[in-house]
Amino acid sequence: MKNICIIGSGSWGCALAIHAAKTGNNVKIWSFSEEEANIINNEKKCMFLPMAKMPDNVVCTTNIEEAVKNSDMILHVTPSKFFRETLNKYKNYITNQPVIICSKGFESSTLSLLSDVANEEIPNVKIGAFSGPSHAEEVCMGIPTAIVIASEHEDVQNLVQETLMNENMRIYTTTDIRGVELGGALKNIIAFCAGAAAELKLGDNSFAALISRGLTEISRLGVAMGGEHDTFYGLSGLGDLIVTCLSEHSRNRRAGRCIGRGLSVEETKKEIGMVIESIDNIDVAYKLSKKYNIEMPIVNTVYDVLYNNLPPKEAVIKLMTREKKSE
Repeated sequence: MKNICIIGSGSWGCALAIHAAKTGNNVKIWSFSEEEANIINNEKKCMFLPMAKMPDNVVCTTNIEEAVKNSDMILHVTPSKFFRETLNKYKNYITNQPVIICSKGFESSTLSLLSDVANEEIPNVKIGAFSGPSHAEEVCMGIPTAIVIASEHEDVQNLVQETLMNENMRIYTTTDIRGVELGGALKNIIAFCAGAAAELKLGDNSFAALISRGLTEISRLGVAMGGEHDTFYGLSGLGDLIVTCLSEHSRNRRAGRCIGRGLSVEETKKEIGMVIESIDNIDVAYKLSKKYNIEMPIVNTVYDVLYNNLPPKEAVIKLMTREKKSE
C-alpha cells in the first residue's frame, strides 16, 4: 500500500485515483475547485465522469501541501498550460518522492516539453511520464488498458509499475521520456484532424491515410527533438494515436468535429467544456516544425484552418494535391 498524491481533479486525475485506490493504495487528490472537492468527498463522484464512483480510500483537498505531504509518489494531471504554475505551488513540499507527469502537451510560451519544465523547476527530483491509449472513461470502469511509464530512473519505473499494475492495467517501462511525451502531445493534433474528417463524412481510406501519414509527421519531429524512433510505433505513439483518432471519448476529436461543421475556436471551446490540448498543440507543433526544419504538411494545413481561415474542405484538397512524393 502506497500513499499517492494526484494533482488535478479532472477526468484523468479522477480515473487514476479510482484505479490507484482499487489497487489498494491511499489516494489524495488536490483540486483548485472547492466545488469539485466537495463532489468527490461528499457524493463520491467526479463531475467529469458521471458513470464512475469514487472509492472510500480517495479523498480530495484544496490544500496542496496536505495533498503532497507524506506521499510516496505524485501524479501530476493538470492541463499542460497550468503545469509550471501548479508545480510551483507544491515544489517546496516535495521530499524524496518522484513526480510522474500524466499531462499531455507542451508549454506553449517556451515550446518546451513538460519534463523540461520540471527539470528546470525541480532539478533534484526524479521525473517520469505516464502515457498511452487510456481514455479516462474506460480506465475508471476497469476496462483492460496498456500504458507506459517512462523515466531515466529504474526505481521510478519499478515503483509505478509495481504500485499501479493489475489485471486491468498492464504497465510497460522505458527510459525514453522525450519520445513518450512527444507521442502523447502530438497525437492530439491528428485526432483533431480525424474529428474534422468525420464531420466532413470522409471514409475509412481517408482515416487510414490520416493516421499513417500523421504518424510519419509525429515521428519525424519526435526524433528531431530527441525521441527514439521505435517509441512512436509503440503504445504511447501509435497506440495513443489510434484510440484518440477513432473514439468519441476524445475531446480533441470532438473539437475537430466542431471546427469541421463551421464553429469558431471559441465556440468549440465552449461546446467541449474542458481544456482542448490539440488547439494549443497545433500552434506549438507548427512553430517546432519551423524551428527543426521538419516537413509536416498535415500540421501546416490544420494550422491554416485554425489561424488563417482555410475551410476544412479546401484543406483536404490542399493535402491531396501536394506535389508528387515517394513514401
